[in-house]
Amino acid sequence: MSSTPPAPPTLAEVVRVLDRLYPPATAESWDAVGLVTGDPAQPVRKVMFAVDPVAAVVDEAVAWGADLVVTHHPLLLRGVHSVAATTFKGALLHRLIRAGVALYAAHTNADAAPDGVAEALADAVGVVDLTPLVALPAEPLDKHVVFVPVADAGRLVDALAAAGAGAVGEYTRCAWQTTGEGTFTPSADARPTIGQAGEASAVVEARVEMVAPRHLRDAVVAAMRAAHPYEEPAFDVLELARWDGPTGTGRVGRLAEPTTLRGFAERVAQALPATPQGVRFAGDPGALIETVAVVGGSGDSLFDAVRARGVDAYLTADLRHHPASEQRERAVHEAGPGRPATPFLVDVAHFASEWPWLDRAAADLRTSLENTGTTVETRVSTLRTDPWTDRVSSPDHAPLSEGPTP
Repeated sequence: MSSTPPAPPTLAEVVRVLDRLYPPATAESWDAVGLVTGDPAQPVRKVMFAVDPVAAVVDEAVAWGADLVVTHHPLLLRGVHSVAATTFKGALLHRLIRAGVALYAAHTNADAAPDGVAEALADAVGVVDLTPLVALPAEPLDKHVVFVPVADAGRLVDALAAAGAGAVGEYTRCAWQTTGEGTFTPSADARPTIGQAGEASAVVEARVEMVAPRHLRDAVVAAMRAAHPYEEPAFDVLELARWDGPTGTGRVGRLAEPTTLRGFAERVAQALPATPQGVRFAGDPGALIETVAVVGGSGDSLFDAVRARGVDAYLTADLRHHPASEQRERAVHEAGPGRPATPFLVDVAHFASEWPWLDRAAADLRTSLENTGTTVETRVSTLRTDPWTDRVSSPDHAPLSEGPTP
């Protein structure tokens, strides 16, 4: 007996999944992420993933019959006043729209996410036990403390949980309760649930405590008031201290198999797509590498964070001459004679550092959609979109000598 295949998801449904995997709120303030073009109601059967939204990638997507292209880099990072086809970006958008292909960008939000760009790069080169290099703060929380007659405590907990309180990790309806005696005297205008106007009353009450995201404060308080039997509930809302969350920029960890700096650079070269730049490193080739920080894409703005973590090596892309030179000089100065001048630097092409994420993103999208009873076909672009196309090696007779290895 044949079964009817599930209907394909709409673009809006796919975008909701992508936004959950790579929350737009975690993108840097200067970034431009999310849906660039596409009809939210259109069905999506094929999704292609690529690092760059360039013409060759669009051609590949159209030829394959893609309904959606997900790229890491945004097409429209800076504001524009026109998308006319007279510009190369406008022409690209017109090509996508005519072909019915939507475009979605996940950039710095994908850098920070679990299973995102940084984690994919770390996994590709054998770095384990990962923590963020620069952690994003965890979502701010409130603690709601409510005093309610003991018989009504369970119903109150249910109401607060339905409004979003009491969720802790993989657990819901989390609450703490104790009991005590509450006292009050209703005025002549009060409408007390318990007691009489002008008479002091004492009631055994439960103290109920539940945490909730701060952005749900109004909803949780409204739910508490609606469920509480008292005309004037006694309650507190306490803002909890903030702490680092589990995601953020870059990752730090240890090598599952320690190696030398040269050996680590060779491992990186084997793990990432080949580019004309190849893999460059700075430091003693024989130095032992055990701990590593990684950042996909341009990473020389994070040298201070890398130094603070005390790692042996830093793997990133787009290292410029002056920041890299100053970093190495500082490392040598601070290490002192006879000590390793860490962190050593390993520099790769920008495109190569971000490419390992594509397979992971495609798999995560498929799995997430399958959990909702639908699915898409995915494909990772096979095009190398690194802008550099080739290189010429320097002649052996260059009249320069190597300085001491920093």
